[in-house]
Amino acid sequence: MPEPFTLSRRALIGGVAAVPALSLSPAKAETRARQGDTSAALLEEWAAAEGGHPLVPDIARAGYRLGARPPRPRVVAKVTDFGARADGTTDCAAAFNAAVRAAGERGGGAVLVPGGTYLLSSPVFMHWSNVVLRGAGRDSTILRFTRTLDDGYRPARQSNGNSRWSWTGGQVWFIAAERRARSESEDYAGTEGWLLGDTLAEVGAASRGQRTLLVSDTSKLRAGDLVVLECDNPPDATLLKHLAGDIPGTRSYDWPTRAPQLVTGSGGQYIQYALLQRPVRIEAVLGTRLVRLAQPIRYDLRPGWPARLRALGPTVHDSGVEDLTIRNDLVPMTAHNKHPGSNGVCFQAVHDCWARDVRVENCDLGFGFTTAKSNTLTRVAVGGRSAHHSFACRMQSHDNLVDDFEIEAFTVPVPAGAVHHGLNLEGLSSGNVWRRGTMAEGTFDSHRALPFENARTNITLVNNGRVGGSAASGPLFGARIAHWNIRITGGSPYAITIADVAPRSLTVGVQGTTGTVSELAPDFTGDLENLLADHGTRPRVTDLYTAQRDRLNLD
Repeated sequence: MPEPFTLSRRALIGGVAAVPALSLSPAKAETRARQGDTSAALLEEWAAAEGGHPLVPDIARAGYRLGARPPRPRVVAKVTDFGARADGTTDCAAAFNAAVRAAGERGGGAVLVPGGTYLLSSPVFMHWSNVVLRGAGRDSTILRFTRTLDDGYRPARQSNGNSRWSWTGGQVWFIAAERRARSESEDYAGTEGWLLGDTLAEVGAASRGQRTLLVSDTSKLRAGDLVVLECDNPPDATLLKHLAGDIPGTRSYDWPTRAPQLVTGSGGQYIQYALLQRPVRIEAVLGTRLVRLAQPIRYDLRPGWPARLRALGPTVHDSGVEDLTIRNDLVPMTAHNKHPGSNGVCFQAVHDCWARDVRVENCDLGFGFTTAKSNTLTRVAVGGRSAHHSFACRMQSHDNLVDDFEIEAFTVPVPAGAVHHGLNLEGLSSGNVWRRGTMAEGTFDSHRALPFENARTNITLVNNGRVGGSAASGPLFGARIAHWNIRITGGSPYAITIADVAPRSLTVGVQGTTGTVSELAPDFTGDLENLLADHGTRPRVTDLYTAQRDRLNLD
């Protein structure tokens, strides 16, 4: 096996010469910023590093099927054939779920919801793969949900009175029936993650950026399989330090005290953080000991962090919701984290699913990823009264894409005692992308528990939300968070210019503000080894996601 690919902290600048990428002279940095060429140089460095660049996140394959356009399967059922009526008064919840079940049991296809307003008193559960709930257009097909998840499904209150529906669950909910049943039986205590099967192979040491892995045995692995790369998260926090970029400040950070749930996996909903889990697609099996993955790995695999490939248990894939509006009856927004679940769409422990041309109104949570992999949201919007999370990405969610999105101006503002966050990232999530968005409400919310290697790019926002997350959940940022070509219309750089708080991060081409102070308290002391570039100007590379895909000829 060839030697593992590694990248030193010295990188190519503009492909010209090997120089310390993170220690440009002030004069040279000023010249590059004035010329606006830093973004192009960084892109070339990333391409040369094969997924191992110290600053640039590898996001080229985010989204459904590594960035492919979701399909439009043929119609196999109509909700009206199962008793649904678009009269705004007939309870259609049972009819919708029966139609989805029928399509799933036939092997999949689209369930058509003709134009009109349909009243539903409880959620639509998307338990089957290859099933699409399709309306006649989001201005034509309205799903009016009259009850919150608390009332229409079941309460999910924690011991402190907080509601889990503040950050997960949906009125249209993609989740395997087995995952739902286990969550209900255990009252959601620590059971939001994947259902996993047997260990298929042990994995040897490897470096970030590699795609070819040495494994103990390939007899149980097949090209095309989606399996889970699972890595032990040891109590000494060495893996967490690595995910934060191995900067000097990670060694002085008090991990056991400030992030006990990340270090030990103890406590309620964070129990699965004892394991780092990322589903990976096997592209090829190369003999008896080697496999090649469809994406580079995002962190080293070291002897002190034993790693393995495990079978993925019951899940849902290749299903979607499209061309409709989810309209919750107007329930006043509650105090922070007490929300009863006026929610939109949730993707929980599923992969390669989508929402397309969907609008969510009057929600606590608009669109949520909870332990979700490679899903795409495109042409989606959140509107109506104020929300808690317009978009949430949590509990080790990876490689999801939110494209062409909007958070509309709220018709009812955020009340006292409540918070709107905006674009949430948390919980060891990586590879997620928000692009081509407009935000009249919210901010870029890094919600602690060490999200790493994610990007928000080509977005216009007012910037009026707030960052959140429990202080006991560890750092706000891991390494390689990129805010790239961001236009701020409200003047505040809060949580957008993150060079003062995020390790090995990129803040490139933030426009509309002269300030660069995030107003967030840094978790790590000392040099964060990051880059602030092209500030106040439109970068030459305007969209990091499309630029990476173009560079690799993926479209």
